[in-house]
Parts: sequence; C-alpha cells; structure tokens
Amino acid sequence: MKALLIGESRKGKTLGSTYELAEFAKRMEAQSAMFIVDAEEDLPKYEGKLYLASAADCGELNPPVHAAMAVEAADKENADIVILSHSPYGWDLAPLIARALGAGQVSEVVEYQEGAFITPALNGKMRLFYKPSTARVVVTVQSGAFAPAAPPSGAPTVEKIAAPAAGDGVYEFVEFEEPEETGVALGKAKVVVSAGRGVGKVENIELVKKLAEALDGELGASRPVVDAGWVENGRQVGTSGKTVAPKLYVACGISGAAQHIAGMKGSEFIVAINTDPEAPITEVAHVTAQVDLKQLIPALLEKLKG
Repeated sequence: MKALLIGESRKGKTLGSTYELAEFAKRMEAQSAMFIVDAEEDLPKYEGKLYLASAADCGELNPPVHAAMAVEAADKENADIVILSHSPYGWDLAPLIARALGAGQVSEVVEYQEGAFITPALNGKMRLFYKPSTARVVVTVQSGAFAPAAPPSGAPTVEKIAAPAAGDGVYEFVEFEEPEETGVALGKAKVVVSAGRGVGKVENIELVKKLAEALDGELGASRPVVDAGWVENGRQVGTSGKTVAPKLYVACGISGAAQHIAGMKGSEFIVAINTDPEAPITEVAHVTAQVDLKQLIPALLEKLKG
C-alpha cells in the first residue's frame, strides 16, 4: 500500500501533527511519501520522498491550490491513501482531494484494525468501522491518536512541485491569528483536575475546583462544560483546547471523547472518577473510581486536610 501524507506548516515551521501522519502510515504498514507547503529552510524531519511547494509562491493557506498540488503528488506516487490531520487545514483540503481523485473519505480516524478505519461516535461511547469500497481513500486522523513512538528524524529527498495557475481568486490569505492568552497555565501545571458533563450542574464545578486547589493544581474542563459556560474556555482540555501532560490528571465526570483524551493522555498518572464503568476514559486511566464524585470529592478533601 502507498500513502501520501499531507503535512502542515505555519509561519515557516512544520507542525508536530505532521509526524503523527507518518506514525499512522507505519501502523498501516504503508510505504509513504509526503507533500507539504513550507519554507525550504525548515523541512520536516522525514526519511522519504517529499513533494515541496513554496508557501511564498502559493500562499500559506489556499485550499483549492494546495489541494490541486496534493492531487498531483498523489498521482505521481500512485497513492492508495491520502492522509491528513483532522484539523481546519485537513477539513478544507480532504473533500477537495477526495472529489478530484474519485476517492471515498473517512474523517476523524482514531484507530486502524485489519483494513478498517475506526472513528468515534456518540461522544466516544461507540466506534464506527469503515472499509471504503473505492480504490483510493482520503482520511483525516485525530490529533494525538497516533503519537510517534520516537522523536522524528531523517532528511527527505525533495522534489519541488509548482503551484498551478491562479484560480478564481476566492481565497486570500491574510494572517494566522494566535488565540488570546488567558493566563491559565494548564500546560505547565503538575496537577490538573478537570470537570466534565457528568458533574451534573454548574454548582458542582466549585467542588472540582476545591479538589484542584487542595492538590495545588489547576482546574481543567471538557468541551461540553466550556460550551455550557460553566468554565472559561481557557481551561478546556482537548484537541480544540489545550494539550496537557501533568504528573497527575484527575477526570471528574468526563466520559472521554477522543478529542479530550488526545489532549491529556500524555499525563503521567490518570485518575477517572465516573459512575459509568464503560466510559472511554477508563481505557486510559490508571485508576478508576466508580462512584458519585459528590460523595468521593468531599471525602478526599477531608483526607487532604489531614
């Protein structure tokens, strides 16, 4: 099987998610090549063929142009599968590439087993198995699901690929805008205690916050809690929030959607407090307390006082 990886670059720097694509290809036992729109001074650490397009010539963000060049690279490689990150860039390019190649598309892949692409469903409580019927397939993979087993290394063999003639001028790249700093140091915290939808109501967030303070840690949250307005968005953990890797991560009432797990599974020790023994969070937790957090946390706080 041949795979074409679609790397990502921002401000002339290769993003770390690019190396997760290479790891995914390895797990599929696929022979891979890579396409990226990047600066020639900062090539990915990759051992293989690299189709390089100049960001200065075609823009750092121009989906139709980037997709056209990716399709050209896929045809040159006769790629069976095109792999992108499940990111805004991947969301833009994947359907354009799939349409041009006449390929099926599978989005948000978190696992690959026996020829099937696996994606989460129902907030991570179920998994769907896809086996495309098309000869070629385009997939986007969830960030954090395929972390490299070793630091990236190697130098690619570069083949430059030219930008096609200017299109209809629909897209004009202006700039990348960094998210507003909130002052919440989740990424540096040694302990993170996060609240999920399972806390039940906004009043119970205070209970989780007290546990975080007692452990000299920071309060985190899952996306549903942030979307409900119970916790500020700077405390969201997950692919659409912050990635954390503390010494201790305590998940309170968090079911464990793939997006959340991707943002915290690098934690050294994970404790899950959840009444559902089949919640996906239990698969990555080192210890699971199957109990109502409104009963457990007050008892923990009493012990911590001593």
